[in-house]
Amino acid sequence: MNIRSSGESPPPRPNLLMRMHHHAYVSHDLERTRHFYEDIIGMRLAATWVEVTEESYGTLHFCHVFFAAADGSCLAFFNFKDPKFQGRFDLGSRNSEFYHIAFAVNESTQQLIRARCKAAGFETHTTDHGYCKSLYVNDPDGLMVEFTVDPSNIDEIDEYQRCIARKALDAWQAGDTRPNNELRPHD
Repeated sequence: MNIRSSGESPPPRPNLLMRMHHHAYVSHDLERTRHFYEDIIGMRLAATWVEVTEESYGTLHFCHVFFAAADGSCLAFFNFKDPKFQGRFDLGSRNSEFYHIAFAVNESTQQLIRARCKAAGFETHTTDHGYCKSLYVNDPDGLMVEFTVDPSNIDEIDEYQRCIARKALDAWQAGDTRPNNELRPHD
């Protein structure tokens, strides 16, 4: 694949979103979750909200904690006082690379997280996607978390993708399943 731009770039569209505010999940044990994200991964515990709401199905007592990344975006976790609500809202582990949250890190941070996970007994694996190298680990509730390191030519890769993204999506929708990631190493 030629990373150089192949033709005219589409006109830029305004990006209306400033950043991700948070992405929320359910936790079975908030202290276990805190230990993983704060002590092992290195995210800052940013907020803990204890709340009660009246819903059509009853009174809901819950705790909502937020762990912040450097840009202020957060991972958030709910825990419910009543076990029936905990079970109702918990989607459970997906145990799949296709259901995960990903953070951009530099190589030394990725190595540090890998070492901390290993020391704490969490298994990790790494995949070279070509456009990034990813470290994967499941949190204590089974949520897969990815830590990606971009290659030095990421700006060229991003520009190339901006130019072909719509055409490639249209081709996929039309049934064309030919791979277009020539950057990914082959086994």
